[in-house]
Amino acid sequence: MTKPEEFQELRPLLFSIAYRILGSVSEAEDAVQETWLRYQSAAAHPGSVKAFLSTVVTRISIDVLRSARVRREEYVGPWLPEPLLTDPYEDPARSAELADSLSMAALLLLERLTPLERAVFVLRDVFAFGFSEIASAVGRSESACHQLAVRARRHMETGRPRFEADRKEREELAEKFFDAFREGDVDGLAELLAADVQMVGDSGGKAPQVKPVILGAEHVVRVLAAFVPLVIRGAGVVEPQQVNGRPGAIFRDRDGRVLSTWALDVLDGRIQSIRTVNNPDKLRHIGPRADAWAALREATQSHRPTH
Repeated sequence: MTKPEEFQELRPLLFSIAYRILGSVSEAEDAVQETWLRYQSAAAHPGSVKAFLSTVVTRISIDVLRSARVRREEYVGPWLPEPLLTDPYEDPARSAELADSLSMAALLLLERLTPLERAVFVLRDVFAFGFSEIASAVGRSESACHQLAVRARRHMETGRPRFEADRKEREELAEKFFDAFREGDVDGLAELLAADVQMVGDSGGKAPQVKPVILGAEHVVRVLAAFVPLVIRGAGVVEPQQVNGRPGAIFRDRDGRVLSTWALDVLDGRIQSIRTVNNPDKLRHIGPRADAWAALREATQSHRPTH
């Protein structure tokens, strides 16, 4: 097998590792590309191509994350991961771990860890790497990696929210939600929300947003009722779509350009959280991006009462 063939075979795994460490599609793709360049220029052929490439992409991702954390401290409003529609890596034996680790909630918990803890947790708990492989990847002893894994797991378990395990129930509830949304059925929306629902929006200061964080069913319904129908009826399309392994949707303008992504978390038959990514910089990998400000102006003007 040639180097390009070996790399292409492992690319899905490399991207999935990098994305979970970085929470960014664009940065993960850059890390994978840099990994290829280093593999291409390596003089000797490694004994284990998987171990070599996993080590390279992990170390690159750790370095990128360290600088990214500084930038995120200056980010305008709440920071959410770049939405991922499809995880390219599949492993039937690890399907539950892979799905859980992809959710917005899990990625936000990972943000609390140090870069080393995050890398160790991803390699061990998500991808089941052995500690000798992990030690090589992060440049620490096996005993240090054991300690990092324990600390990371403790942080993750302490903050881990409970969510609906049954995928079919999640998707049925999401379908009802977006149907009510399209129809402007405010009462129908209200019935589907948990009393303590939260709606968090990441605009980065680059797209319209009512408030970055909205808490409680009454306030969330008010926002949905007053603001969202303007966009939907005026110039928008709601396209149901899995977002980070959870039910969600892509919002597009009438020309099919991307306005936003939504991801829903469900528990006990109610929607517990709605996370919207509106920052156009985080949507470029999904497709052509809309001018959200122009779409809002158009929708508002088209529904302005005439006398």
